[in-house]
Amino acid sequence: MPKIRFILSKQLDPALDEAAIIKRLKEFYTALQDKRQISDGIPQEERAAHNELWRYPQNELPKALEIRIRRWAQKIHRHHLKEVEPTRLSREDRAMLQGCRDGAEIFDLRSAHHIDEIAAALHTEFPWVAEATTHVWRSLHHHRASGRPGAQFAPILLDGPPGIGKSAWARRLAQLLETPDMTLDATGENASFGLIGSQRGWANAGPGRLVSLMLMRQVANRLVIIDEIEKSGTPRSDKGRAFSLPNALLPLLEDLTASRWTCPYFQHQFDMSFVNWVFTSNSLRGLPEPLLSRIRVVSVPSPTPGQINDLVLREAEKRQLSPLIIAAITTALAEAFEAGHQINIRTVKRMLELGLDQQGRPMLH
Repeated sequence: MPKIRFILSKQLDPALDEAAIIKRLKEFYTALQDKRQISDGIPQEERAAHNELWRYPQNELPKALEIRIRRWAQKIHRHHLKEVEPTRLSREDRAMLQGCRDGAEIFDLRSAHHIDEIAAALHTEFPWVAEATTHVWRSLHHHRASGRPGAQFAPILLDGPPGIGKSAWARRLAQLLETPDMTLDATGENASFGLIGSQRGWANAGPGRLVSLMLMRQVANRLVIIDEIEKSGTPRSDKGRAFSLPNALLPLLEDLTASRWTCPYFQHQFDMSFVNWVFTSNSLRGLPEPLLSRIRVVSVPSPTPGQINDLVLREAEKRQLSPLIIAAITTALAEAFEAGHQINIRTVKRMLELGLDQQGRPMLH
């Protein structure tokens, strides 16, 4: 897989670690003494005797010299930290950043035909989400034609009634793209802090889930699914400052600002422009216009009875349900539709799981 430069800020140089500097200074002192003997004209056969007079093991240097070397190393290391860290980081935080020191991997598209196969699979499994599938198909082709690496598409919002498979479509898309996904429930997060983190100095300061996962997995084009974005709250600080999730997302949804996004916790710049975004909502009411202007909004209808029936047959085959149980499920669904009931994907999954449970029970005599 290709790699991109993920952390844009200057990184800590392991060679300028205090212990590494001390080791090099001690080695330099030993080499310097060798040069001095040569310059003094001491024959090689006599140097062994002279070595015992001035050369010490590196852990047994004269105390005064040990102190001087340590002070020099500390001064050099502190100066380096000021250059690379606006705020001092813990050893654990530095270790997290070191994982992406040489860049982060991006999952790429194999070919234009690969994009067509992804769209075909999505359309077969989720025909009622055809408009969103077409958007992703076109966006992937456009990105590939631009010459940029990675599998990337423009942000999209799936708006529609609950239980119609919006999140399932997004997770299936991540599987087909072969990229890791991350799901965030907007209703259960403390504003933007759960996603992007909080600034140092706060009592509960820490990096957000997005950056943390990208640093741990070292993958730059993760697919992020944010469910029910319209239900995210807007907490306010004691000073009246608002921290809403939609506002925190704005710089991450524009290529220009996402490519040089500053993490509030690490205070480093990251290239977040390769992240793929899928939002879901049950209503557009309350969503700010700046957010909606940055994403493609797709209205997703409920699946038709025929599409529900095809889904049942496909999922029943995966679960290896018997024809008798399949017939019982399809008959119950047909009667529900005739009675005017609304059937969603969650209802279908419960029926399939119930059928699987019934099939697995032992026969009673």
